[in-house]
Amino acid sequence: MRVRAVAKDVGISPRKVRLVLDAVRGRKVDEALTILRFLPTPAARTVAKVVKSAAANAENNFEMSPSGLKIIDIFAGQGHTLKRFRPQARGRVNPILKRSSHITVFVAEEGE
Repeated sequence: MRVRAVAKDVGISPRKVRLVLDAVRGRKVDEALTILRFLPTPAARTVAKVVKSAAANAENNFEMSPSGLKIIDIFAGQGHTLKRFRPQARGRVNPILKRSSHITVFVAEEGE
């Protein structure tokens, strides 16, 4: 059985989050949290929260053992984009796109 956790509208662009997700895809939950603790990017803290949430959902809602959980699927999709504008020379403006992302984690027991 696959158990899911989602974090929506995280204020980090999906391109930057995917670099962190590639480091933990397919690993055991304990191992992934250890890796995320030592990554030097702010996205690692948010991804760790979502992985912990998925493990807690599996433990509390489906009575799975947290030590035997493995990340089977993890991805980041694009969320809302805030459009802001920055003044430029000669009366022009350039857009600033503040991107956000939706982070989704699926965990399952290792034998499945």
